[in-house]
Amino acid sequence: MVTEFILLGLSNHRELQVLLFSIYLFIYIITLMGNILIILITIDTALQTPMYFFLRVLSFLEICYTSVTIPKMLVDFLSDNRSISYVGCAAQMYFLLFLGISECLLLAAMAYDRYVAICNPLRYRLIMNRRVCLSLVVLSWFSGNMVSLVQTVWVFTLPFCGSNQINYFFCDIPPLIKLSCTDTSSYEMQLFTATILVNFTPFSLILVSYVVIISTILKMASADGRRKAFSTCSSHLIVVTLYYGSSGLIYLRPKSINSLDSNKVLALMYTTITPILNPIIYSLRNNEVKGAVWRLLRDGLKGKIFSRTK
Repeated sequence: MVTEFILLGLSNHRELQVLLFSIYLFIYIITLMGNILIILITIDTALQTPMYFFLRVLSFLEICYTSVTIPKMLVDFLSDNRSISYVGCAAQMYFLLFLGISECLLLAAMAYDRYVAICNPLRYRLIMNRRVCLSLVVLSWFSGNMVSLVQTVWVFTLPFCGSNQINYFFCDIPPLIKLSCTDTSSYEMQLFTATILVNFTPFSLILVSYVVIISTILKMASADGRRKAFSTCSSHLIVVTLYYGSSGLIYLRPKSINSLDSNKVLALMYTTITPILNPIIYSLRNNEVKGAVWRLLRDGLKGKIFSRTK
C-alpha cells in the first residue's frame, strides 16, 4: 500500500537542477511582485469598478495558485528526496483544483462584466452592484471547492499498490490515475465529463458574451469608442485563451496522443507562465492601470522625500 509518492519533476539531469531552480525562483518572485502590485494599484480610488474588483480577486487566486506548486518544485530541484506524503499529495491536488476551477468561473464572471459594461452601459452600475460582484466571486469559490472536493476524494479512493513515482512536478489527476492498480476507464469517463462541465460551460458563456460584445462594438459610431472597448476586452481574451487552452488540452486529449512530457509543458503554461503574464497583460494594455501605477510610484516617492525632510 502506497504511503507516499515521489515526484520525478521536470528533468532527471542533475546538472540542470540549479539552472531550473534559478529560473523558477525568478518566475515565482516576479509572479508574486506583479500580482501584489495589481492588488495594490486596484485599491486606487480611480479604479473602484467591478472590472478591477474581479482583477484584484484574480491576482489573489494567481498568488495562491503558484504558491501551491512552485515552492515544492524549488525544494525538489535542490534535494535528492522528492517525496510527498499521501495526505500532502491529496492536499496539493485539492487546492490546485479548487483554485484552478475558481479561476475558470471567475474569468466567466469577468466576461459577463464586460458584456454588461459594453452592451448595457446605462444600467451597468445598477446591474453590477457590489452585492452581485461578491455573489459571483463567492459562487465561483463555492463551486470550485465542491468540484475539487469530489474529484480529490474520487482519485484518492483508487487503490495505489504498485509504483509510487509520479512522472510530473506536482500531484495532478492524469499522472496519478496511471499509478492505480485497478481499471480506471469509468473514472476517466467521469473526469472527461467533469472537465467538459467545468471548462467548457464557462468557456461557452465567455464565447457567447464576446460574440455579442464584438457585434455591439462594431456598431459603435465613434472610432475612439470602438478602440477603447476593444482595448478593455483584449487583455481578458488573451488570459482566457492562455488558461483555457492549456488546461483544456491536458484533460480532453485522447489517450493515443496524451503523453506526460507534453502534459508537463501544458501544465507549466497554466501553473507558472499564465500567472506571471497576467499582471503584464493587464498593465501594458490598460491606460487606467498604467496611470494607477504612476500614481502609486509618485505617492511612494513623495512619502520618501517628505520623511527625509522631517
